[in-house]
Amino acid sequence: MQLLEALEIINKEIKFIDYPRSCSGLYDPIAYILALKGKKIRPALTLLACNLFCDDVEKAKNMALAWEIFHNFTLMHDDVMDKAELRRGQLTVHKKWDENSAILSGDAMLILSYMYLAKSSFNNMKILLDLFSDTAAKICEGQQLDMEYEKRTTITEKEYIEMVHLKTAVMMGACLKSGAIIGGANENDRQNLYEFGVRLGIAFQIKDDWLDVYGNPDVFGKKTGGDILCNKKTFLLVTALETAKNDDKEALLYWLGNDSQPDEKISEIRRLYDKLSVKEKTQSMLHYYYRQAISALQDVSVEMARKKSLEKIAEDLIKRDY
Repeated sequence: MQLLEALEIINKEIKFIDYPRSCSGLYDPIAYILALKGKKIRPALTLLACNLFCDDVEKAKNMALAWEIFHNFTLMHDDVMDKAELRRGQLTVHKKWDENSAILSGDAMLILSYMYLAKSSFNNMKILLDLFSDTAAKICEGQQLDMEYEKRTTITEKEYIEMVHLKTAVMMGACLKSGAIIGGANENDRQNLYEFGVRLGIAFQIKDDWLDVYGNPDVFGKKTGGDILCNKKTFLLVTALETAKNDDKEALLYWLGNDSQPDEKISEIRRLYDKLSVKEKTQSMLHYYYRQAISALQDVSVEMARKKSLEKIAEDLIKRDY
């Protein structure tokens, strides 16, 4: 199976979601965010992982949809917390409606994701339920760390990686593992695919951090510099704080404490990143985790030809400009 085939299945299933018509105020924001143009990589990974071990990927489509709905629930709430105005080039839900709608509709999405999980074609549902719930809890832990780190002047690279591991990477790993479970993979292959997803997820987030500073807003789908304005502890900022000395460190700390000049803040911190070679250091770390991901994928005990789609996804994710 190729990525485009997996995406066709996901997009078709999203269109077929039957929302209760009696409460459009609750469900319209859900339909809106799910219809926005997005990569939909996570549910595609579930289908592709299943296909490594089984030709009948239809039995994994409800699990894949559960992940996509859950992922967008986290985005809807994240946008409220981050005060983001755009998502995938369109207004965020709390901007198009209001914050209360985004919170409540997000809650409904969480419930909807479990409803689709319950439809999954797998005899031992407890395995999938435990994986899904454990992953959901870890993502909340990662978000909590993210919020706490915003209040701190510095964090270590190790702390950053742990936060990203929880907030972003575990879901990619779990999407792959759930597909492998439904496809009939052995425990060793399930774990190797999980590690592939986790390492790819860390690389994916580092790339996101990089794009927020150096990406093209027209391609990226949202304004650049948002992480800078929020003092978000991205890989770039963590690296800059560890690298900067004397006047550069003083200037960096000054702008972290200055919220009254947003445009100048973005410009000056970007200038400091350039001076400190943060761009190049970020690219180096990105490729490190990409190589780790490919190594884990190579350890999955199916012929490499069947793994080409996953290998291509990994390559595309680190080369993307959106």
